[in-house]
Amino acid sequence: MAGEPGSIHFAAAAALAARDIAAKLAAVDDLARRWRAGELSWGSTGALAVDSLAALLEPGRPARPILVRAQSLPRRRGVSEESRVALIHALAHIEFNAINLALDCLARFSDFPPDYYSDWVRVAEEEALHFRLLRQQLQARRADYGDLAAHDALWEMACRTAHDPLLRMALVPRVLEARGLDAAPVIIDKLRRLDEADLLAVMEIILRDEEFHVAVGDRWFRHLCAERGLDAEQEFLLRVIEFNAPWPVPPLNLDARRRCGFSEAELERLAGPRPAG
Repeated sequence: MAGEPGSIHFAAAAALAARDIAAKLAAVDDLARRWRAGELSWGSTGALAVDSLAALLEPGRPARPILVRAQSLPRRRGVSEESRVALIHALAHIEFNAINLALDCLARFSDFPPDYYSDWVRVAEEEALHFRLLRQQLQARRADYGDLAAHDALWEMACRTAHDPLLRMALVPRVLEARGLDAAPVIIDKLRRLDEADLLAVMEIILRDEEFHVAVGDRWFRHLCAERGLDAEQEFLLRVIEFNAPWPVPPLNLDARRRCGFSEAELERLAGPRPAG
């Protein structure tokens, strides 16, 4: 187990390792309560040891869904009940992975100010809420999380950035999660047309919270760039190209991205063609 008992790193590692869904969600709730009560320490003496980095690269998760390559998943873009279940399941899978991602950010990285841990505790809580809400939507349709196959692209990027928090903040919140900001208005418009009021309300909660999550990544990415004497916006572009991270698919949610910390110069660049690598 990573870190010292009584540290947020240890508690987050325990939650991350939990395979049972109910146990993981309960562990997130308990971690948040203990952090806010001042019961958990933080810092380099408690963080994940370097020789244990690989230990958390395979997060705790249930046996299902079966994970496959993203390209092999069927595209369901219709309005049938089957297509709606597939959409909700895909969103639930993203949120479950995002719980593990937030927990890994707490377990893995040390020597941040306490605000960093408060931010990522809140992210973990909100991702857990999103997962619960989406799972309820699945269960209301006589389905459940794990019924369909899913891909692991989000966690694959977490593994690729496990050695450096600057890379993690740049390429997960500011790239992969920001893509969710762009996609959400399209999904919300579709749900309005389909008269899916309950699911629409869930998506509006998710979009509101995800702005905070992307802003957290932006905040700590810029913090790390300042510490290292780097130009944040130039560094971001370099890392996107170096890691062949996904380029935004238009239309960009410009207002949401602005609220998360993207500058006008960045938005203009991201709205254009991908630079040559």
